[in-house]
Amino acid sequence: MIFAAGLGTRLKPLTDTMPKALVPLAGKPLLQWQVEKLREAGITDIIVNVHHFPDQIIETVRANKGWGCRITVSDERELLLDTGGGLRKAIGTHPSFNEPILACNVDILSNIGLRALVSAYERGNTSQLVVSDRVTQRYLCFDQAHHLCGWTNVKTGELKGTDGRHLAFSGMQILSPEVLSLLLQMPSDRFSLIDFYLRVMTELSLSAYVPTEYRMMDVGKIDQIEEAEAFAQSL
Repeated sequence: MIFAAGLGTRLKPLTDTMPKALVPLAGKPLLQWQVEKLREAGITDIIVNVHHFPDQIIETVRANKGWGCRITVSDERELLLDTGGGLRKAIGTHPSFNEPILACNVDILSNIGLRALVSAYERGNTSQLVVSDRVTQRYLCFDQAHHLCGWTNVKTGELKGTDGRHLAFSGMQILSPEVLSLLLQMPSDRFSLIDFYLRVMTELSLSAYVPTEYRMMDVGKIDQIEEAEAFAQSL
């Protein structure tokens, strides 16, 4: 699944007239970069959620025949559901929700090898959260077995769960059918995946996946477009 429903407020004024997913980067919209990366890894059954200018995304996908993939749209135009709620809505109506799902953000580019990530999931048969040693303010915490045990904001000192090794979340994950089943049981419609993870981390294993030689970029600000184009072309 590709999370593409965000308002893209940091990319204004571009997102005053288009959704974040269609912001052009080196001649291709952000969404196309993500779809092609998934396709190259053999992942061709993709869900994309939409909210901001949804019809533009739907028409672009149709006009490009899904860039060679089968793309299903999960429509959130009536209510933006955040990452957890968005994934729950998508899998609740998709026939493959009983299979593992790889989910990522449309605006995060990286050099991650998706086949290696899938192999890590298959070897351990546990959900994988892609994390790194990137310096930030908010971290996921992992115990000595590399399982999620908490979340912390090092600037404010806030801690949820228990402390452990601090790793920055990349917005990408592979979730097992067992985790997805718990996701469907969440009581609210709108919630973040991080809040969901902290709720279920003692019931099911959520493991840290730290890619080697990892490079990533969050295409979040209008003044980063030129840098992002160079980054995308270097991948």
